[in-house]
Amino acid sequence: MLRIGLNPYGLTYTLGLQGIGTPRANPTPGGMPAFLALAEELNVRAIELDLDMLRALEKDEVAALRDRLRAREMTPVISASLADAEIALGWAAQLGVSVIRVGLTPVLCGDRAELGVGWFEMTANVRQSLSRLGPMAAARDLTLAIEDHQDFTSAELIEFCETCGPGIGICLDTANPLSVGEEPVAFASAVAPYLRHVHLKDYWVQWTDEGYRLIRCPVGDGVIPFHVILPILTAHQPELTASIEIGALHARHIRLLTAKWWHGYAERPARDLAVALSAARIGRLPESAEWRTPWELGADRQTLIDYEIGQVRKSAANLRAMGWM
Repeated sequence: MLRIGLNPYGLTYTLGLQGIGTPRANPTPGGMPAFLALAEELNVRAIELDLDMLRALEKDEVAALRDRLRAREMTPVISASLADAEIALGWAAQLGVSVIRVGLTPVLCGDRAELGVGWFEMTANVRQSLSRLGPMAAARDLTLAIEDHQDFTSAELIEFCETCGPGIGICLDTANPLSVGEEPVAFASAVAPYLRHVHLKDYWVQWTDEGYRLIRCPVGDGVIPFHVILPILTAHQPELTASIEIGALHARHIRLLTAKWWHGYAERPARDLAVALSAARIGRLPESAEWRTPWELGADRQTLIDYEIGQVRKSAANLRAMGWM
């Protein structure tokens, strides 16, 4: 069984991570206390801790957090950007962490074209950083689990694992394969031997003239076939940690029906793309359906909080119904 837990990224408004420094930020964010309370309410077995949220804690609060997680038998994972991965290594020992989830680039929606030639420079910098940080992590018995954060394909992530030395694994976001035009089950099967952490995420899909939108929804309510994917994951790594993660408050538009979107991608077989496109059409929303989230519609504070927490609770209920929690 997966050790299923929670991460903060489907709760960005509630916790105070959304709209920082703008008038739309939550005026009374819940922060770490609200996050831990919800994790305990759901009785999760793992918890993914955002590095910025950790850095906001006082020294005595860090020790109290470590003891609280141990008492609840929650396995902690730290989440950081590649730029902060070395800092995260220093935090790992304090909290008894063995896996650090790492986001590699700011690219979203699989849209490399926005960067032009900068995409290739960014990829070279990622490889250089991982080649330096991977051995550092391995020397401390840690793994940097690099995520498919709507930027890299399965083959590219595997190549990083195989060429950047020890200490590099993969964090699979179960829904993000659709953001790079890959079929989720095939993506999961390819990266399964390298897995060290999982983000359990789902999307509703709405097709457009340019491609499709990926719209956040509770885990189990969207297009991702968890009944197929979850056994693939545990067949390779029975003790994997996984976090419930609802998608962003901004819908993602994957414009892969445009020629420009394919900038920076390797050629791929038409059959593989056809399978991915077919997967994105299962249970699709009508083209006329409202796709904007309450955040995008300008909803008030309480509506946003109820929306975020409600989707997390529904996700946990769905996973329990599947027999995975």
